[in-house]
Amino acid sequence: MNAEELARELGEPGAAELLSGAMARLAYNGHDGFPRVIPVGFHWTGERIVVSTAPTSPKARALASRPQVALTIDGGSSPEEAKALLIRGLATLETVDGVTEEYLASARSSMDGDELAEFERNVQATYPQMVRISIEPVWARFYDFGAGRLPAFLAELVNGA
Repeated sequence: MNAEELARELGEPGAAELLSGAMARLAYNGHDGFPRVIPVGFHWTGERIVVSTAPTSPKARALASRPQVALTIDGGSSPEEAKALLIRGLATLETVDGVTEEYLASARSSMDGDELAEFERNVQATYPQMVRISIEPVWARFYDFGAGRLPAFLAELVNGA
């Protein structure tokens, strides 16, 4: 996928809405060669998706040697509202002292007030270091099922082609 196509997909209003959320599913290959899919909090910087974790986490160890990932961010509570953003990318890892700003920014998108203050105190006490997993998208596709923006094979079935 070229940069223009990638920017167009990520720039779709529905995709931008999903990227402003707080949770995604991250797929990566573990050291045993088997894929894993896990829920993760994330922060979209406008160019990269950032996931933060402990340096001892299985995903940090696996991504250090196999940086290819896929993410799915879903939205909508009914079939008419169903949306999905699929992303493939390459992860780079950086260990930082303390808690990453992106981790806190992700929490701020779903919490505020006393709940956020307590969360921030707890994570500051829990993580002496974190790994910033910065994912550069290399491919993306946005689907809006209710609006008819479907995978090509499904659109062909629906349209009787």
